[in-house]
Amino acid sequence: MKARLAPLLLPWLIGCQGEQSMLDPQSPGARGVANLWWTMFWGASAIMVLVIVLALYAMFRAPARRRRINSIGFITLGGIVFPVVVLSALLGYTIAVGNGLIARPNDALRIEVVGKQWWWEVRYAEQDGQPGFTTANEIRVPVGRPVEIAVSSDNVIHSFWVPALAGKIDMIPGRVNQVSFTADTAGTYRGQCAEFCGAQHARMAFYVIAESEQDYAAWAQRQAQPAQPPREPLLGRGHAAFIESGCIACHTIRGTAPGGDLGPDLTHVGSRHFLAAGTLPNNQGTLAGWIADNQQIKPGNLMPPFRTLDGETLRALAAYLESLK
Repeated sequence: MKARLAPLLLPWLIGCQGEQSMLDPQSPGARGVANLWWTMFWGASAIMVLVIVLALYAMFRAPARRRRINSIGFITLGGIVFPVVVLSALLGYTIAVGNGLIARPNDALRIEVVGKQWWWEVRYAEQDGQPGFTTANEIRVPVGRPVEIAVSSDNVIHSFWVPALAGKIDMIPGRVNQVSFTADTAGTYRGQCAEFCGAQHARMAFYVIAESEQDYAAWAQRQAQPAQPPREPLLGRGHAAFIESGCIACHTIRGTAPGGDLGPDLTHVGSRHFLAAGTLPNNQGTLAGWIADNQQIKPGNLMPPFRTLDGETLRALAAYLESLK
């Protein structure tokens, strides 16, 4: 019997787990969303069963018995009073959960996230005397500390959503919205743009990395520092290629010549887990492939391909970027 039921239950089981499941909550806010979903699911299931039972009763019972569910009182109670009461209660519950997600907690770590085309700029403000810094596509937070994410967009409407930690919030040009969460356990949680924003919407992911307060403080201290100058000839050649090839016109590496802000800040790009908003794992080979022909990997992104770089220069440039930890 279990073997026969397995194919029917498989879609349900798949939807309840995985790195991007709202039914595997890891914060109080996400648990509120999951509990609301389960309340709606079981409530809707019970109502569906009730409707089926009443339909079968009306079809197969004797005419005299059917009159019991054909009265004005029964129809008024079941068709008007019951829905009004249930939906009103559900509305109140939903508003309470939503207010909890956007509440401004005391002593929260504030992080600004800006939706780009198609990646995420992540800004950490100055805090406790430590200078602020900017990174991309990955958000680090300390476990057990409230976090306030202020979201906006500089192009079209995006939607910030990390199901295991927080509710969904729209990123609207000219407006700043905010969502709050507190990660319960250390881990890496995948997020996604949940509002269609163009050709590469599906490749606009990000990761929230929750770690201990000590590990987070050490990471933030490293991120606030400028990049170290290259100490090997190969890395020096890569640094020179970064400037001479025009990369510096769109990207910033703090500690080098002034750069642009059209693309992600690359000061510590080597410490990130993924490239191109979750599209590729971050290593020297994928860095080289992205630089040389990124339009084949993520068509329509704003970075031009650099197919004219010779192999040695491309290898040096990728090695330099990977060294920026």
